[in-house]
Amino acid sequence: MSWIRDRSTVWPLARLGLAGLLGLSGLLAGCGSGVKAFPLQEKFGSTATYSRLFDATPAQTCEAARRALLSQGYIINTARADLVEGQKSFQPEAESHLQMVIRVVCAPENASGSISLGFVTALQDSYALKKSNNSASLGVGAIGSVSLPFTSGNDSMVKVSSETIASDAFYDSFFDLVKRYLVGDEPTDQAP
Repeated sequence: MSWIRDRSTVWPLARLGLAGLLGLSGLLAGCGSGVKAFPLQEKFGSTATYSRLFDATPAQTCEAARRALLSQGYIINTARADLVEGQKSFQPEAESHLQMVIRVVCAPENASGSISLGFVTALQDSYALKKSNNSASLGVGAIGSVSLPFTSGNDSMVKVSSETIASDAFYDSFFDLVKRYLVGDEPTDQAP
């Protein structure tokens, strides 16, 4: 195999060396991948949107959050001393459906546990109606193909988006409602 030793007949890419081959293969792979790149979505900025301090134990805070969700028509999926999760469905249009899931995590903020920090996240999933119609055709040997008017429709809801709610006003109103239920739990000084 003397042709391999002859440098004038070696394929030009072999002269580029390993680094050149890797760079070229990376360039070719990037051209055909078709993967869309999105800018970084998270900034880790203010904590005021998703959390608040409460002058109550974590269990009291989560109980107030549970009552706040129940008062707004949420179905409670999980209710523990440190976690509450509820969901509610909405139908803003005939062919659209929204589902909101709110999760509250209650953590102690001081050593005695008399002050807690409530972390809240709301996730909204959007669904749209997907319609599909199927018609049948029948092949008959002597006549040929005949289309018959048998149709079947399969309508289904398809998830089209999922988004974490980032509105300060939304969370402010939720935290205000939680505070109202915490105030309602405190004993009053008035005698009956």
